[in-house]
Amino acid sequence: MPCSKMPGRLARIAVGISLSEAKLVPPYVSNLTRQAEYGPDPRAPNALRDCFTVFTDAVEQISNSLKQLGQLGSAGKAFVFQVSNVQTWMSAALTNEETCTDGFDDVPDCPVKTEVYDRVVKVKEFTSNALALVNSYVAREL
Repeated sequence: MPCSKMPGRLARIAVGISLSEAKLVPPYVSNLTRQAEYGPDPRAPNALRDCFTVFTDAVEQISNSLKQLGQLGSAGKAFVFQVSNVQTWMSAALTNEETCTDGFDDVPDCPVKTEVYDRVVKVKEFTSNALALVNSYVAREL
């Protein structure tokens, strides 16, 4: 493979890995929501429900990004529009992932909070790295 194609391929691989990791969070959080006992404090179940919602959105945004990366045209207006979509969706996904962890700020420390937070931080790192590779690829192409 020519070196000139590597940045685009790396970006697609990174987005694909981010998608694979992000897809694991909604079912995990949903399972926790059903299994955990929280007592009278509604903050943890509310944070879990919110996390499920925003992560479902993040998965869709990362999926859209991966599809768009697979359909990139050659340089020009179409390319600029397509990569702009990818950058926007990946940034939105990262924001949604951040919203999940923010939702636990007021939740008292407990195993559920720690488990979800640790897992989401890992996914945020993958998404952040993928976005950085997309941005690097775009910078090389424009």
